Amino acid sequence: MDVLKVLDNLDQMKVFFEPIYSADEHSIAAYEVIGTIEGEQFDLNTFSYSEEVPEDIRVEIEQLVIRQALQTAVQGLAEVDIYIPCNPNLLMLDFGESYFSILKEMVQDELLSHITLVIAEHKFEGNIKQLHHVIKYMKTYGIKIALDDIGPHSNLDHMILLEPYVLKINVEQLNYNQWGPQNHVFTTLRSLALKIGASLMVSGVNTVYQLQHGWKSGARYYKGPYLERPAKDFILRDTLKSRFQDECKQFIATEKKLVQQKYEAMKTLEKKITTAVEQIDPTSKNTNTLLTLAERLRPYIFRLYICDGEGFQTTPNIMLKEGRWEVQQEAFRKNWSWRPYFLLNLIKMRHDQQGEFSSTYSDIETEELTRTYSMALPKNEYLFVDISYEYLYEHNIVN
Repeated sequence: MDVLKVLDNLDQMKVFFEPIYSADEHSIAAYEVIGTIEGEQFDLNTFSYSEEVPEDIRVEIEQLVIRQALQTAVQGLAEVDIYIPCNPNLLMLDFGESYFSILKEMVQDELLSHITLVIAEHKFEGNIKQLHHVIKYMKTYGIKIALDDIGPHSNLDHMILLEPYVLKINVEQLNYNQWGPQNHVFTTLRSLALKIGASLMVSGVNTVYQLQHGWKSGARYYKGPYLERPAKDFILRDTLKSRFQDECKQFIATEKKLVQQKYEAMKTLEKKITTAVEQIDPTSKNTNTLLTLAERLRPYIFRLYICDGEGFQTTPNIMLKEGRWEVQQEAFRKNWSWRPYFLLNLIKMRHDQQGEFSSTYSDIETEELTRTYSMALPKNEYLFVDISYEYLYEHNIVN
């Protein structure tokens, strides 16, 4: 719809509310505002960011939607949050004054904490520090921020600076073929969210598989056609509670079974490694013992080496290349104490007398996913064994 049609049909502007469900309560935690015009296709977000439309008109439309939304929603703000779309470029035309005035005018101070502004950080063209100052001021009144459409285009520094309450991911943008052990999108964002105190929201949920994938990956909030379509009014908070709980129980049962299988597979692998070590008794003084150990572990690994208690390699790498074990002398005396948790893991292994599996990471040399098993040896030395991706994948212990 072009700008003239929008202006001619402002009296037909309608606001819809899309329910947002929480994974902890299995009920509606919030609603996201959607602006529409009856009888016409009108996407407020697309219109709001269209540079072909003068800024003052876009501001007028966006603020009109905010007013209409709050008129309907203000009575329910004590129980749920309202997510309001906000173009940060328009917000900063007057440094947030007009937007904030509307919120203060229509919402009681004690309910401002139920307002969340949804901002597409990667579409902001101004000074991010100035935007941060405006947002920081609004936060003093309890207003929260959700960063929209998080993905490879997002700026990590900006995300950390803005300290969002929610990170929104559109699940439809993910490639189904990429979902699985090699997909790190959710894992990376989950780690970031934990570090900055934000929750993940999955939007555009169309299938139970997408809901399960988001749940498994640590998302707290969900919205999309599979759950509930936008409506003109709020609906009962527990509308889907029974169904959501039943589906989560199925997710839990499936995940527990997978976790049990992974645990058993990892314990089996650990037993194979430790048994071989006990029988061969590898030492940094004798490279041949390392070669013997590597050959015994050939079905499971592609590299092994020994370090001392400070993280210095006391042996070369024994590396599998084109079916042959290669002795890489250049790795001798390299130090790995700079790796996160390296020294802590050494102490844990020595005191607990137990080996450790690392989390999954991409090997620098082979560029394949791997996990490292490490264990304490006599004389304050530690064995590190890198597991092949083929074995991890075959036994479903990549992650």
